Amino acid sequence: MDKGLIEQVRCCNSTYRMQFPVRADDGSIVVVEAFRAEHSHHRLPTKGGIRFSPDVTVDETIALASLMTYKCALVGVPFGGAKGGVCIDPRTVSEGFRERVTRRYTAELIRKNFIGPDIDVPAPDYGTGEREMGWIADTYKNLKVNSADTYACVTGKPLSMHGIPGRRQATGLGVYYGIRACMEREEDMQPLGLTTGVAGKRVIVQGLGNVGYYAAWFLQNEGKAIITGIIEREGGIFNADGLDVEAVFNHRKANGTILQYPGAESVANGMELMERECDILVPAALENQITGENAGRIGAKIIAEAANGPVDFEGEAILSQRGVLMIPDMYLNAGGVTVSYFEWLKNRAGVSFDRMISRHEELVKRELLEAIENLTGTKIPTEQRPRLIQGPSEEELVIAALEQSMTKAYNNVHRLWKERNLPDLRTAGFLLALERVAESYKNHGIFP
Repeated sequence: MDKGLIEQVRCCNSTYRMQFPVRADDGSIVVVEAFRAEHSHHRLPTKGGIRFSPDVTVDETIALASLMTYKCALVGVPFGGAKGGVCIDPRTVSEGFRERVTRRYTAELIRKNFIGPDIDVPAPDYGTGEREMGWIADTYKNLKVNSADTYACVTGKPLSMHGIPGRRQATGLGVYYGIRACMEREEDMQPLGLTTGVAGKRVIVQGLGNVGYYAAWFLQNEGKAIITGIIEREGGIFNADGLDVEAVFNHRKANGTILQYPGAESVANGMELMERECDILVPAALENQITGENAGRIGAKIIAEAANGPVDFEGEAILSQRGVLMIPDMYLNAGGVTVSYFEWLKNRAGVSFDRMISRHEELVKRELLEAIENLTGTKIPTEQRPRLIQGPSEEELVIAALEQSMTKAYNNVHRLWKERNLPDLRTAGFLLALERVAESYKNHGIFP
């Protein structure tokens, strides 16, 4: 590729660094620092989450925005990459202060044209969720009164504010689909000493937030894996016979900690638990959890990067040398942006996906069922008829499309890995994404 083209793909197109005053609960004024980075304008709008954390920096925001560019390219979502960050601790501030910060941040983005259905579409990330996205949508709607599709300015919204069913579990479910796709290939499992399939595999999950919880839940309930360890910021729990993910989640919700979960070993140092032997390790918390310091002690055969950047480059070199298979973050956690794309499309169209087809499919299925009964002379049991006849719900359509997107993307990355004899899946993912972004720049006439 042309050197200038590669430089264009590499650079961050736009970065907005802001500081704005917000009134605290005691009436005092607090100055909040925040960022929004739009990495690539090869496709518009740009797309990426907003992170609430006291440790967020402009460099981290730019790095995560670039990761979003490659992530969207890999799964075939027509967005450029973006990311936002706000320097507050969502665990210690009040809900009222968080709302005031979110609404002011949205107003600042509108002021500089850094948000809009055709410009830049935020989503949840670490420290944010449906509630914050609802505040963003409401603020945008009230400041952009003449826009016809204001709710398409942000995704990950509550269903009551034109969100989409399936978005909440999308990233974790996408992690499950990605792990499943990886483990279906016998030629990749044999060198690891593993059989194909997720069933019966021992799994340790770091992080029981939205992504980690749903990834663990689907691995256990759909894939029939054995969740032997769960790690949170306060420590971890371990049971070689398996943990009930739903029960652990409820225990933490009731007690504020996963420690002292009945029937499990409590481990004060969660990082020590992450090094224990297992088949699959799912880091679903923050970046740089596996480094050159601890990579040599990791006991997993497969590392499924549900978080963004959980393995640093020194740690990756050590793991690769040891023959550990890594499923890269830029692919594996793309389920969130994939379903966000569906939500954006729904908001732009102003109609749910099932509304136009569900009744028609039901009528067709009913006629087909009656024809089968007439031809065979056998009546379908009454209790089975509703499930066979009913048209798809919007959530069923979303989940089916997510499964197809994740499976197809993995097949594309894996094919490139093998055909070009590349070192690993991450290299193949980067190469495929870079080629697609560069090709888009060329074909869209960015360069005269």
